[in-house]
Amino acid sequence: MWLFHEAKYQFIAKRRVAFWASAAFLVLGIAAMGWNAASTGKLLNYGVDFTGGTLVQVRFDVPATDNDLRQALGGAEAPPITRFGADNEFVIRAPVQEGSSIDETAAGIAAQIGGTYGADDFEIVRRELVGPKIGAELQQKAVLAILFSLVLTLIYIAIRFEFRFGVASVVATAHDMLATLGFLAIFRVEISLPTVAAILTILGYSLNDTIVVFDRIRENLNKKGGRRQDPQGLVNRSINETLPRTVLTSGTTLAVLMSLLVLGGVVNRDFATVLILGVLIGTYSSIFIASPALLEIQRRYGTAADAEDKKRQRRTAATV
Repeated sequence: MWLFHEAKYQFIAKRRVAFWASAAFLVLGIAAMGWNAASTGKLLNYGVDFTGGTLVQVRFDVPATDNDLRQALGGAEAPPITRFGADNEFVIRAPVQEGSSIDETAAGIAAQIGGTYGADDFEIVRRELVGPKIGAELQQKAVLAILFSLVLTLIYIAIRFEFRFGVASVVATAHDMLATLGFLAIFRVEISLPTVAAILTILGYSLNDTIVVFDRIRENLNKKGGRRQDPQGLVNRSINETLPRTVLTSGTTLAVLMSLLVLGGVVNRDFATVLILGVLIGTYSSIFIASPALLEIQRRYGTAADAEDKKRQRRTAATV
């Protein structure tokens, strides 16, 4: 890693450019959500898991794979398909069709499958209607899970480091979440339960990367004379010192995710895409969002040591 040996890249000096670039992308994402809401009534492209639909369970009497079944139902446009029970049983989650009953939806699926398999090679053993109420509950729980993770992040880092570190990490994590949602809104990526799992994974990855940088900042602060150094130079040096670890971790993670994207098939495409995006955004935010945010908070409100000095000065003045 000769590129990062005694690296002295001026990341903090570019923080204003990064702030404006992030702000522009976030505004674009919010505008895309607004456009989606005006045109479709939904901020994001929610899948069957959230909007409801028809659940159809199919059992085959001949060997069948989910890839063959997906091709029979339209390939990339096929509804979500998962294995269920035995090797030759699958559950198909078809979206709600205007004016179509459960039986009509199931009959349409059977007709599509019959174009690839013989009519006697499979049977539909179950059909159910999944109402939008369940999807609304899933949306609510997903939002609560994300908010809960942000609160725990603030508490954990405030205890391990200082409160200003916790606030900066929440700012970076919220940035990552909004940037990811903006990407999903712009490109109309379908939101399913695996997508929500990917978003939560992104938050954890970003937080871990941020903590590594913050830990080095704290180490440098606690060294002899560390708190008398120029804060901007100290933070920039800390980022450069952790850069090899950041690049290696992100690079190896991206290599695995790219393999999943290329070889995982259409069923893993959205999941892998969101994770790849999240790794890139998380790496970017730990350098250009979290650390500069920490500096800005310190500039405006000072540090815990500054607060203690002010308290001691007030106590001294009161005794005089």
